[in-house]
Amino acid sequence: MKKFTIPFSGLKQGNHSFAYTIGNEFFEAFDYNEFNTTSIEVKALLKKMSTMMELQITAKGSVNVDCDLTNEPYDQPITSELDLVVKFGEEYNDEDDEILIIPHGEHQINIAQYVFEMLVLAVPQKRVHPGVVDGTLKSELLDRLEELQPKEHKREEGNTDPRWDGLKNFLTDK
Repeated sequence: MKKFTIPFSGLKQGNHSFAYTIGNEFFEAFDYNEFNTTSIEVKALLKKMSTMMELQITAKGSVNVDCDLTNEPYDQPITSELDLVVKFGEEYNDEDDEILIIPHGEHQINIAQYVFEMLVLAVPQKRVHPGVVDGTLKSELLDRLEELQPKEHKREEGNTDPRWDGLKNFLTDK
């Protein structure tokens, strides 16, 4: 995770860009194994000012996940953006999602945790294979679900189920 450490003390005031390529090893370092494979490009733009810094992190790529309905793997495209204000204070404080306070003596910042959370939250909670949505996916599981689906009994008008006819006696017009 050292490559996600930005040493800002030697940087001049102004904009500075950093680029990262995220693979499975990044998520394994956080002991997170929800993704089969990942291919994500992350860009961080650090705007250094005299009293504070602004960090804009953007990500674009895809993660290979298993469909929640069919368990078929598919590539889920993701895009995400995070804006973070970095201020200097007495002690480290990351309680606010958008403001990070670091001690006055610090000379670097590690953004790995912010990148991890941003990417995990970019993936939809319910993961549905695009083939399920448009009906093009063919799998054994979908065929089996189709077989087990309850059959609809079509009734003609006036032809009722005799088991329920007794309830009609309880209906009264007022």
